[in-house]
Amino acid sequence: MRKKILFVCGSMNQTTQMHQISEHLREYDQWFTPFFSDGLLGKASDLGMLEFTIMGKKRASKAIDYLTSHNLQLDIGGTLHRYDLVVTCTDLIVPKHIKRTKIVLVQEGMTEPETILFHLARNFRWVPRWIAGTAMTGLSDTYEKFCVASEGYRDLFISKGVRPEKIEVTSIPNFDNCERFLENDFEHRDYVLVCTSDNRETFIYENRKRNIRKYLDMADGRQLLFKLHPNENVVRATREIELYAPGSIVYAEGKTEEMIANSQMMIAQFSSTIFVGSALNKPVYCGLEPDYLKRLTPLQNRSAARKIAEVCREVIEK
Repeated sequence: MRKKILFVCGSMNQTTQMHQISEHLREYDQWFTPFFSDGLLGKASDLGMLEFTIMGKKRASKAIDYLTSHNLQLDIGGTLHRYDLVVTCTDLIVPKHIKRTKIVLVQEGMTEPETILFHLARNFRWVPRWIAGTAMTGLSDTYEKFCVASEGYRDLFISKGVRPEKIEVTSIPNFDNCERFLENDFEHRDYVLVCTSDNRETFIYENRKRNIRKYLDMADGRQLLFKLHPNENVVRATREIELYAPGSIVYAEGKTEEMIANSQMMIAQFSSTIFVGSALNKPVYCGLEPDYLKRLTPLQNRSAARKIAEVCREVIEK
């Protein structure tokens, strides 16, 4: 019998990353699941209380639609089989039955800044990792290997307490070949791009009125184009932009990477989209120093999925 691998998906970024990695592991019996949890979080998800997260039913439905459209085998919740390996994009939540299996963790994208919640979660075991967001990525130590985007991220994760021998610098799918986005048919060019956040949808304070006015000043008369976060309240965000920055172009859908490629300048918060801007040498305003952002930017090796698959193969056959 072929060894079995479970790929744990989530957002479309996570789901497509898992799919790309699986393409290089076809000798194994592959199964896929939307992101899930057990315990109280699992029950909260079932009750529809976590729709603002990757455990929400809306995100799960999108992942399932993608997986079924590519004829991939589904095991929702990962309970149909005993797996030889689990590949996942986050270790903020690790269900109990997954902990009994070898795990390869793959960095999804940009990690959030360290807040007081990060220090609480790192120093007190009774504080759940997920409460501090992706700043806690890698600190579960439940995995065999952790595939990361760059040497800069390797240094960052080690400084947080991740064991150096577990880290492999592979780059990450979706961000390892940003030049491909330069060839596109997006209808606009030479604007200032603003990628908004879903802070308010995840109960984080943001003064959107003040921020929009700041973006107008930064644009200095140039056309503003807003790409809304997929998790954002589109009606409210569009209304605010039309009120405080009339004449701006607003997109709720579309390929963000192509919008970045055609822009003069990019403004964002802690979003993985800034990796694309950095890799394409765009001026990026995101709260990080340009040199530091360059160190964090994923390696442009065009082979992240294959390299991660090699790590998975090494772990499963060990």
